[in-house]
Amino acid sequence: MTTRPKILLLGDSLTQIGWDGWVGELAHVYQRRADVINRGMSGYNTQWYLDYASSSDVWNQGKNDVRLITIFFGANDASHPELNPHHHIPVQEFESNLERLLMLCEEHYGKEVGILFLTAPPVVHKQRLAYQKQRYGDKATGNLERNLTLSESYADATLRVATKHNKPSIHLWKEMQDEKEWESLFTDGLHFSKEGNQFVAKSITKQIAASYPDLSVTPCPITNQYANSGSSCPNLESSGPYHDQINHLDHRKAFVKEEGKK
Repeated sequence: MTTRPKILLLGDSLTQIGWDGWVGELAHVYQRRADVINRGMSGYNTQWYLDYASSSDVWNQGKNDVRLITIFFGANDASHPELNPHHHIPVQEFESNLERLLMLCEEHYGKEVGILFLTAPPVVHKQRLAYQKQRYGDKATGNLERNLTLSESYADATLRVATKHNKPSIHLWKEMQDEKEWESLFTDGLHFSKEGNQFVAKSITKQIAASYPDLSVTPCPITNQYANSGSSCPNLESSGPYHDQINHLDHRKAFVKEEGKK
């Protein structure tokens, strides 16, 4: 029996809570072709994630089953060292941690597994301050525990790791700010709005098409659906025949053909 290919997502809350956003959209694109495994951990920095991954279910997929891994960290690591020491990781350590994660991905899932880095996104200062006041009221400090300058340095660190190891990356910090009304991509200055999630999903599928075209799904040109007989993907076959490929007078024939592919 064959197992369905997997797409593994490593990250913090921007990944964990993405099921109703970019993660869900990715699962939609790969329906019947690959299972999306979400291993985002809300509030985690890269050091905590390495400790978690050493004794968890991050590496328990079949070695040849995982075809693509996204590595998406920095939002917590980039916290201000004095205003939020709870989450802060020095940028040099952050960079080393990303390299360690990359090494573990290839150790467990092979050198040929697709890797895609995403940088930390930008921070909307006024939204962070508004969120702080909403949550803490009179106890709000009015000081930014996350800011654009810090997040940029961690985004740059991610790009350095990706470039060093010849892996594709998405520069969310820059590309989001290139949008005309980029602040609308966030809800609290850190987490994505509906539009922000759509932006991330589109960026990921676009980068997959550019860097891993054999894993890119082309929707049906007529219906724009990702999982019907008009859709295609070079290296990820759909599971089971589509309904319009089944002859109701001899339906078993279609399933025999499917067995012959395995």
